[in-house]
Amino acid sequence: MPKDNAKQSALTHLDDKGQARMVDVQDKNETKRKAVASGVISMQAETLALILDGAMAKGDVLATARIAGIMAAKKTSDLIPMCHPLSLSSVVVDIEAQGDNALKIIATAKLTGKTGVEMEALAAVSVAALTIYDMCKAVDRSMVISEIQLDHKSGGKSGTYERK
Repeated sequence: MPKDNAKQSALTHLDDKGQARMVDVQDKNETKRKAVASGVISMQAETLALILDGAMAKGDVLATARIAGIMAAKKTSDLIPMCHPLSLSSVVVDIEAQGDNALKIIATAKLTGKTGVEMEALAAVSVAALTIYDMCKAVDRSMVISEIQLDHKSGGKSGTYERK
């Protein structure tokens, strides 16, 4: 438990005694908020070819991963203990080939509310990647999920963040 009060005040999920808590957003203003996250799943070139050709035995990998990502964004507060349940206005999950052995996943989450949607976008990317792994593991257990990151955040008191 940190003892430096300056450090504790920067950690919004800790009270003044260092105990975990959900941040009170009751008095915050509602603003339009948006977050974009991305990640990569690398695989054998043959695996990517099967996915892109729609030839994976478990079905349409990309459509299933997009749906899984959207569902994950909607359920983020069930997965991450201190996240607020949010009424999302939009979640879009895009998946595109990156070279001949990887897929890039990009999730965009939006709402008008009192707290941000960064965790929802990150959850969407993570679960979409895990879904791809699950659907393709029978042919390629060497897949690697990496580079899950926040690329953009806007709205709220802290303003805009853009990954350089």
